[in-house]
Amino acid sequence: MRLNEISYTNAVPVDGYGPGFFRIGGQVYEGAVLTGPAGTTTWNGYEDNAPLLELSDTVDVLFIGTGAELNHIPADLRTALENAGIGVEIMNSPAACRTYNVLLSEGRRVALALLPV
Repeated sequence: MRLNEISYTNAVPVDGYGPGFFRIGGQVYEGAVLTGPAGTTTWNGYEDNAPLLELSDTVDVLFIGTGAELNHIPADLRTALENAGIGVEIMNSPAACRTYNVLLSEGRRVALALLPV
């Protein structure tokens, strides 16, 4: 078996999560977060779409973690992101974290917006 060390370039992986928090790049963030090539910051949820739209030049796909369960996002948010040229993938937050880490390790242009579990 061949093992390769994972390199995450400028973005940092999600190390873990729990009730109400995420650990990203070794730092704990309470509540909802946004992470990607520009770093990690708190996020104010679906109504806070400006920082998501700013990703249009730096990412191809935005994963949105909807908390513990898979839920729909507001249709106007999805439309705004797609009109900005950002691919949108919706999944529960644990699955979004795992998928983000895998694609990040492949050097893909991805970002992650998470609601807490």
